[in-house]
Amino acid sequence: MVERPGNKPVVGVRWIFKTKLNLDGSIQKHKTRPLAKGYTQKPGVDFNKTFAPVARLDTIRTLIALAAQRNWKLFQLDVKSAFLNERSISEATLYVKTKESIGTVIVSIYVDDIVYTGSSSEMLEEFKEDMMNKYEMTDLGLLHHFLGMGVIQKEWRIFIHQQKYAKTLLDRCVLKDCKPVSTPLVPTEKLKRQDEGELVDEETYRKIVGSLLYLKATRPDIMYSTSLLARFMHGPSKKHFGAARRVLRYVQGTLDFGIEYESGKPAMLIGFCDSDWGGSEDDMKSKSGYAFSFGSGAFSWVSMKQNSVVLSIAEAGYVSAAEATTQEIWLRFVLGDFGEEQIEATPIMCDNMSTIAISKNPAFHQRSKDIGRKFHFIRDAIQGVVDLIYCKGQDSVVDIFTNALPRESFAAGCD
Repeated sequence: MVERPGNKPVVGVRWIFKTKLNLDGSIQKHKTRPLAKGYTQKPGVDFNKTFAPVARLDTIRTLIALAAQRNWKLFQLDVKSAFLNERSISEATLYVKTKESIGTVIVSIYVDDIVYTGSSSEMLEEFKEDMMNKYEMTDLGLLHHFLGMGVIQKEWRIFIHQQKYAKTLLDRCVLKDCKPVSTPLVPTEKLKRQDEGELVDEETYRKIVGSLLYLKATRPDIMYSTSLLARFMHGPSKKHFGAARRVLRYVQGTLDFGIEYESGKPAMLIGFCDSDWGGSEDDMKSKSGYAFSFGSGAFSWVSMKQNSVVLSIAEAGYVSAAEATTQEIWLRFVLGDFGEEQIEATPIMCDNMSTIAISKNPAFHQRSKDIGRKFHFIRDAIQGVVDLIYCKGQDSVVDIFTNALPRESFAAGCD
């Protein structure tokens, strides 16, 4: 529970954490690498090339959250090529090795970067020595930087951030001295594809939004705004460009934001889901948002427009809950590979009573006949895999993923 002075306690976890630690240092430079983009390969050009595996950011953050919860240290290797055994069936870039009565080592690969952690210092050292004997690589020691993220490891917590990246972005956009604002978007401002405003340079707009999309790797507070802005990559107007600059001004005032994962918290997967109804100004489609924590700190989150128009608030919430359940099932598999099998059903907090009622009613009736059948799998998941639980709207921490909120509500959702 996190309590903001002057407000009611918010049930959930701490999503954003402010730090005043000195994070000065140069920007880490990365080598150019071919990534997994099979859909772009062409015969006679690169059709027969083999591309490197890329770990999901959700997997990386899950590993960091687990290490913090167990008070393990994270280490890093830089390797030109690696071929490991015992691969996870849930995640192609994840490897786990367990020796009974000794401990566990968990390894995640992102192209030629390896992050590893575990409970046994003996097994960790053995893994590092074996890898360095067999492959050309560099021992980078404790994990400090990874994929543009800064990683601060303390005895009782791990804090991840992108302060350096954010500063570089502001410098590039000539906004390092701009006046900050308290929210990424103006709550009363509606953005749509055709607003009859003067067009701006597409390339400049795309670079800003693309950079913001990468910044959300540790900043769920800008998830909704960047996802919204990404809809206007073609033919952006001055209004869209102004909204993007406002997000940058918000970043200027929150450079020390990131996510904190603490040790000693209950090793329990908890989710929140939310939706709006017909919020898109262009096609009346609704938005879904969800977030998951494991002990402390969010490690998986989404804000996205639903694929089809729905006919009621209950249906919008039902689709959002089904999408959250899909992610929850995958996260349970990954945590099981980590040795943290979730025995009990995972609670997913929802502020829509009608959504919960529909999900727990096995019969198709008037209120659910228009819902796509693929979303009804949640009814099977209710039986021991997920448990939709009602929470009041003011206690839902994922409102920031579905709406542009006023300052007080937004600040409460960030804590």
